[in-house]
Amino acid sequence: MTDTVRNFVGNLNAWGKSKTPFVFFVDYQIQNPVAMKLSEVDPLQMHFDFNGFTNLPADTKKELPADFYFNKFPIPFKVYQEKFEHVLRNLKAGNSFLVNLSVPTPVDTNLSLSDIYQNSEALYRLWYRNQFVCFSPEIFVKIKGNRISSFPMKGTIDASIPDAENVILNDYKEAAEHATIVDLIRNDLSMVSEKVWVNRYRYIDRIQTSDKTLLQVSSEIAGTLTTDFDGQYGSVLLKLLPAGSITGAPKPSTLQIIRDAEGYERGYYTGVMGYFDGENFESAVMIRFIENQNGKLVFKSGGGITALSNAQNEYQELIDKVYLPFSHVPHAVY
Repeated sequence: MTDTVRNFVGNLNAWGKSKTPFVFFVDYQIQNPVAMKLSEVDPLQMHFDFNGFTNLPADTKKELPADFYFNKFPIPFKVYQEKFEHVLRNLKAGNSFLVNLSVPTPVDTNLSLSDIYQNSEALYRLWYRNQFVCFSPEIFVKIKGNRISSFPMKGTIDASIPDAENVILNDYKEAAEHATIVDLIRNDLSMVSEKVWVNRYRYIDRIQTSDKTLLQVSSEIAGTLTTDFDGQYGSVLLKLLPAGSITGAPKPSTLQIIRDAEGYERGYYTGVMGYFDGENFESAVMIRFIENQNGKLVFKSGGGITALSNAQNEYQELIDKVYLPFSHVPHAVY
């Protein structure tokens, strides 16, 4: 464990025990975590809205320009297929049951990352120093008292497809993928809990984008934290990361497959962000993520691959996930 990670865990544990409100975010590889007391957050450096817990008033929202544009430039299917085939070979060899494969997609827009943050409609939002913006629909864990809950989101379909809800819920590949993730999260929560159970299994979330509505399948897994928890949020996070829904199962071998297949740095994409208000702890997986790379914007997205996956379908899903979460865009150009 590096000093940076040790300090991060120690701060969250101390602030949790003393009931001091804080906000945090941590990268996928758990190398560059950031945490600060709520009283020390500079709104010029960071904007956040975590399910209503925010440091910006609602009246700061800017109106979108009538002629804004958002263009995406996905990697060629052939390039994606090579990554997909590497994952598939490992799945067939028994090295993993499920691998979350992601890719970077260059995007071009006349909106700033702050504009996107302020107009996005998502449960969890974060803008940081014009380095990135994240607008995530996926809860990671919530903790209230000694109860912990996780809400993995796995399975996506365009709501305009006829009978979309039944199609996604009755898809054998999607059902198997979701079951694998639920089992993984149950195992993860058991590392910090005395008792674990599935509270809700495979329910539908509706995600509004600027050009379509997506249906995503979620579940709720809950547990009772061990009696020695005592606000040790940093220690709990360290045991649970990286999030199972954006890695796969089993985690150790799957993480290596991801490194070999993706060939790029996820950074804070697929990390975790959240807050503690002095009583409640809530966090989200950092998906739906746009990064500023030397003035060029890159949208990182992906999806779960199983031995039953189809490369063309998975390629289309990761493209569908490259979107702006605006519900009303009367004159946008795509």
